[in-house]
Amino acid sequence: MDHPDIEIQEKKRAYNGYLKIDVYRLRHKKFDGSWTGVLPPREVCVRGQAVGVLLYDPDRDSVVLIEQFRVGAASTGGRAWLTEIVAGLLDEGETPEQVARREAMEEAGCTVQDIETICDYYPSPGAYDEHVTVFCGRVDSRGLAATGGCADEHEDIRIMVVPADEAIRLLDENRLNNSIAIIALGWFARNRDRLRSQWIGK
Repeated sequence: MDHPDIEIQEKKRAYNGYLKIDVYRLRHKKFDGSWTGVLPPREVCVRGQAVGVLLYDPDRDSVVLIEQFRVGAASTGGRAWLTEIVAGLLDEGETPEQVARREAMEEAGCTVQDIETICDYYPSPGAYDEHVTVFCGRVDSRGLAATGGCADEHEDIRIMVVPADEAIRLLDENRLNNSIAIIALGWFARNRDRLRSQWIGK
C-alpha cells in the first residue's frame, strides 16, 4: 500500500494459512483535506489476483458453466454447490489471459480461441485485496467430459453446456449466487448478438 493520502502506522501478518490476514493501523486524508486519527485495526484478507472466463460457443449459441462445492456458501446455510463460470488465481509470472486459458482447460476441458475482456473489479474491497479480471472466451463445446478439475487441488467439478437463453434465465431468476457469474452473464446478455456475429463460423 503506497499512497500519498494514506499513512501506515503498523502492518502485521495475523494469520498465514490457505488464506492470509494482514492487520493495518493507519490514517488517511479526509475529503475536507484534514487527516483522520489513527483508525481502529483494519483486517485485510490477502487473496491477490483472480481471473474468471465465461466460455461461449457461438456456433451452438451455448455457454459452458461449471458447478462445484463452496464451503463459504455452505457455512451460511446457503447452496453448497454453486453454478459458476471457470475461474482461478494467478500463479507467479502469469498474465490474466494466460490464467483464463489455463483454467478453461483444467476445469472444463476447453481450449479458448478468441478472447475478450469483460471488466475488472474488487469483489469485497472493505476486507479483501482480491482483484478479479473477467473474460469471455470462444470455445467449441462439443464432446466435453461430464466432470473436470485438478485432482491435486481436490477439485470435483461438474461441466455443463447450457443454451445461452437458459443461462441468461438463470441470472434473471436469481439462481447464480456468485458475483463473477452474475457480472459475466449480465455482460453477455448485452453483448451476445455482437459476439455471435463476430465469432460464428471462425
